[in-house]
Parts: sequence; C-alpha cells; structure tokens
Amino acid sequence: MNRVASALALGLCALLATPTPSYAGPQAENARDSYGTKASYEPAQNPRTYQGVPKGFEPVFTETVSRHGSRAATDGDDAALILTLWDRAAADGLLTPLGQEFGPDARALDAAMAKVGYGRLSGRGKDELAATAGRLRQRLPGLFTTIAEKGEKIDVVSSGQGRAVDSGTVFTDALTAADPALKPLVGPARTDPDLLYFHKAAGGAAYRDWLANDQRLATTLTSLTNQDASHRAAVRVLGRIFKPAFVQRIVAGKFSSTANDLTAAQAVYNLYSIAPAMRDESPAGRGWGMDRYLAPRDAAWFGYLSDLADFYKKGPSFADSDITYKMANVLLDDFFKQAEAKRDGTSALGAELRFTHAEEIIPLAALMRLPGSTKAVTVGQPFTYATNPWRGAAVSPMAANIQWDMYRKGDTYLVRALYNEQETAFKPGCRAVSKGSYFYDLSELERCFGRTGS
Repeated sequence: MNRVASALALGLCALLATPTPSYAGPQAENARDSYGTKASYEPAQNPRTYQGVPKGFEPVFTETVSRHGSRAATDGDDAALILTLWDRAAADGLLTPLGQEFGPDARALDAAMAKVGYGRLSGRGKDELAATAGRLRQRLPGLFTTIAEKGEKIDVVSSGQGRAVDSGTVFTDALTAADPALKPLVGPARTDPDLLYFHKAAGGAAYRDWLANDQRLATTLTSLTNQDASHRAAVRVLGRIFKPAFVQRIVAGKFSSTANDLTAAQAVYNLYSIAPAMRDESPAGRGWGMDRYLAPRDAAWFGYLSDLADFYKKGPSFADSDITYKMANVLLDDFFKQAEAKRDGTSALGAELRFTHAEEIIPLAALMRLPGSTKAVTVGQPFTYATNPWRGAAVSPMAANIQWDMYRKGDTYLVRALYNEQETAFKPGCRAVSKGSYFYDLSELERCFGRTGS
C-alpha cells in the first residue's frame, strides 16, 4: 500500500464518522464554476445594456465562432466505471442509504445520454443555440433586413464533428424561422477542420507532440491533481455512496484494475457535471439530482481539478510558451480576413457563422487575451483559483461564442466584439474610438494585431 493510501486508510473511519474540517480549496467559489467547461450557457450581459452605436454608423456584417451547445457525455466510460463499483458494493451490502439511490440515478442518466447519442446535442444544447441566434438577430435587425434585401449570403462552416454540424443547423434554422426571407441565403453548410478543429489537424501537430511528451506538463498536472486535498475530497464523495469498509477497499487498491479513489470520485463528478446539459431529457425535465452525491465543497474541488487540466492543456498555461494557443492564429486570421474582405468590397457575405469546440475557443481566448485568459503561470506559482482568474465555466461553457459586429459610415469601419454576448474590449494596446468605448476602427485593430500589411 502506498503512502497516500496508507494514511487515508488509517484515518478513513474517523473521517467519515465525524464532521469534516475545512481545507484550503475553492469551496467558496461561484457554484457555477464547479461545472467547469461543462457549464450550461448563459449570456453574460443583458442586451439592453449594450452601448449605443456611434452616430451615423450602420451594421454591414457580423461574424461568429460558437462552441457546440450542451451535449451528452462523449462516452459511457464514467458511468461504467462507477457502476461496476456500485454493483459490487450492492452485492456486498455496503451501500449507504443515499448510495442505494445512486445506481438507478446514474443508470437512468447514462441511458438518456445513450439515447441522445454520446457526444450529440441535447435538448438544452439546441435551446442554447437557437436562443443565441435569436438574440443575434434582435441585436442587428437592420443588418438582417439588408441581407435579405440585397440577397447577401450567410456562410455556415463547422469542424465537421456531429455536435458542431448540428449546432450550425439549429442556429440557422432559428434565424430563418424568425425571418423566412433569409432561408435561401443560407449557403450549404461546409466543413473546415483546419480552421475549426485545428488541435487535431495538421496545424496542431507540434501541440499534440507537446501534449503527449512534455515532462513539465505531466509533472505539473500529476502533482497538482494528486495532492492530499484531492484524496480527502475523493473519500468524502465516495463516502456518500459507499459504506466505510468499501471506501477503504477502494483506497487500499482492492479495485486497482478498475479504479482508485480519485478516478472513482472523478467519475461521480463527471456525471454530476454533465447532468445539467441533459436536463431536458430527465423525468419531467426536473433534472437528475446528481448534485445530491457531492457536497458543494467537493464539487468545487473537482471542478478546480477539471479547470487546472484545461488551463494547462488548452489555455494560457506556462508563461514561457505559447504552444497551447499559437495554433489558434488560423481562426483569428479568418476573423480579420472576413472583415477585411467586407471592407474591401470583395465579399458578398452578410454573415459568417462558425461552429467548433472548447479545444478551439479556449486557445482563441488566450491568443486574443480575452477576460479571464490573460494570466499564465510558472512552475513555482502554479494555477490556483486564489491567484488566477481563469474559470472554465466563464471562458468556454457549452455554446460559448465570440462575435464581431462591423459597422460602416462612409469609408470608416468599426468593429465591436462580444464574448459570450458581453461587450468586450480588445487586448491592451488596441485603442477604441473613444475612452470607455467598445467600438474600434478596423484599421486600428489591424495595427494592434500586427496586420498592418493586410
């Protein structure tokens, strides 16, 4: 038995039988953060509070990139892992009263995800995309009227993955249902994995090599995940489902070929975090009750563990490297390319709509230095909630999006960015048209982002 397992086993019965002392962790954070990047979408700002468009400017173009909406888990592995343990404990009579309810709840949730299709959009995901499309049209009614009158095209492009393709369909269906004149203007949906699945395409080759082989990354993630606080949280999570004798068997490695205390507790957490995405498929749409199986402090801790993995693997990561986000330049370049083509009169598009994944939104946010994605870390000062603002639930929830609206007055073109539908300043060094404004001259953005020669 290893040192951690020995220490945990010795104190296990006392830990489960007495009130748990507090530990230094993220338990006081916003409850939404505990879901990490599986958090369901909420627009970050009321559209009624947007700044007024500068006088004389009219909308001429909009472009977006959206993560797919809420979905089922990508596979049934978490349910299979924890239910294997649950079945064994049930046979041995070692379930808690609450734990006796866990197995049927987990099986029902997994069955609902299998019915939707692992990795496919859920009902909630479809609602998220349709509602975002509706707000886009409400924000720019004049633009879509002009698109219909001039017969401008609406381009739809995705990664090619099922949930991204479906997201594009749901989004454009919502647009055209509200304004049928737009329907013939929506081009055939196309796929471009180099643009919208770049972490798996040729442009991500160096990144994938780093992900698989970088020793600093591996050591950092192992040390931060495998800390004592994680094991204490895992024991508490498992103790809600299994009696102390069974939890001790897990900690002692009795089921090492199936799970250890961390992987078992993370499987419970993963079902907890995906359950809100499947709300519409639950009985009477009331939810799955998976939050009963993790105390808020433990949900917050496992949310932190999920966030730290995403932060290091996809986000700002280490301060001396841009390997996680430099490949997102292909997507930022496309934003500029589309805006410049509209300005230069070489584009017949009225809107460019892109649909992708967290693996693209998170690096793009870091590349653009969007709020929450501005601070990288060092080995000596690692990622913690106390010292870093990065939160998966804010950076890339389900249906996360970045939108640029472009306005024209004469030969001047202004751009306003929205991040999860919140007006958002461009990175430091970019000068808005006036102090406190969210509108930027396109030529200033070209200068600021080093595209002066475009």
